[in-house]
Amino acid sequence: MKKTIISIFLLLNIIISQNCGAIEDSVRKVDLQQAINVAVENNLDLMTSKLNINIAQNAIKQANRLNNPSINTFFNYGAAGWSEPQQIGASELIEIGKRGPRKQLAKANLELVNEYVKFNKFKLKMDVREAYVKLVAAKSILYTLKQQQSLQENLLSIAKKRYKANLVPEIDVIQAEIALNQMITQVNSADVDVKTALNNFNKVINDKNKIVYDSVDKIFAEENNFEELLTPDPQREMPTFDEIDERALTNRFDIKIAKNQVDIAHKNLIVVARQRVPDIEIIGGWLYQKANHTDDNRFNGGAYAGANLVNIPLFYNYSPEIKNAKLALEQANLNYTSVENKALIDLHSAYDRFLTARVNLNHYEKKILTDSEELINVSTKSYETGKSDITSLIVMKQSYRSIIIGYTQALAEYYNSWTNFLREVNDQEFDLYVDEDL
Repeated sequence: MKKTIISIFLLLNIIISQNCGAIEDSVRKVDLQQAINVAVENNLDLMTSKLNINIAQNAIKQANRLNNPSINTFFNYGAAGWSEPQQIGASELIEIGKRGPRKQLAKANLELVNEYVKFNKFKLKMDVREAYVKLVAAKSILYTLKQQQSLQENLLSIAKKRYKANLVPEIDVIQAEIALNQMITQVNSADVDVKTALNNFNKVINDKNKIVYDSVDKIFAEENNFEELLTPDPQREMPTFDEIDERALTNRFDIKIAKNQVDIAHKNLIVVARQRVPDIEIIGGWLYQKANHTDDNRFNGGAYAGANLVNIPLFYNYSPEIKNAKLALEQANLNYTSVENKALIDLHSAYDRFLTARVNLNHYEKKILTDSEELINVSTKSYETGKSDITSLIVMKQSYRSIIIGYTQALAEYYNSWTNFLREVNDQEFDLYVDEDL
């Protein structure tokens, strides 16, 4: 019986180990650029969007179609069947001045679809950037809090030693324990935040292969690798908005899309106006009379041909459709101007946010962070040597923790504000210093 229990226990251990190994193997660590590449390659939403290109290409063929012919027969019965010929033939409707404009409209729609797919691809890249930074920021805060938990555990140990040596009252130990328990709850909450950020990161990637992706094990507190996170170095001087505004508008997808919509509206007006042009129906075939139906008892046969002018705009001339098409063109032109105006304002606002985030980050690094770290070290030594009380030290540690978290958030804001600016520029490779490089 004992051997059986041991065997079952070992088997369970093997199964659990294999499952844990499988879970670890299914998680893939990626840096930011790798995450972007994976999303572009495997994102289900982007793949769905790309299918619209095929649909639009098929719409061009549909717009350029020829009308299918009709087969016509005409038989006479009774007395007419003896004197009149029987007929069999075909008819074909030929559109005049309609196929070409319709095809051009479909091509314009294809260009619009292509722009939308490019925009969706760009938006996905920006969403991945933002989700990646949020994940790294959450990990950084968790790392900071765990460090603070370790320091708080060390403080509790110091308080207990000093209490045993009758150097401090028991209240010091109690305060240290309360502070530690508060820190543990904050660590637990931060751990949940990391899991949430990880789930959101994978939701953005939306990999068709259902692989779980995680950021590489680098956090803000260890290294500020701006190059790896595809962000300008905040220590470098930034150009003014007036120096980059024209370049920043060049690749805006919303402006390109608005321009395409003007082109579509113009081509649609042509298509609608061409409805007034009548079409031609060509008719042709064969007619015959049997030998016993003719006076000379001979089989008679021959061809016939004809043409009809159809869809003559006599009772209805498509005036309402044409008026609406003109109004749609006017709307498209107004929208194009509006998009340009709003784009410049949004760009300016996003760049101002980025510059402010840069100032705040540099202020943390140069003024707040270094001084606070030095102060907390001095305060800890002062408590160890009995030169200060534990209440002051706990308050200082809490302030320092807030500063570290604030610094992490300032870093995250700097990265995200750059991503937000790129969203407005619509260009992931936008270079602030291209004029300087030249």
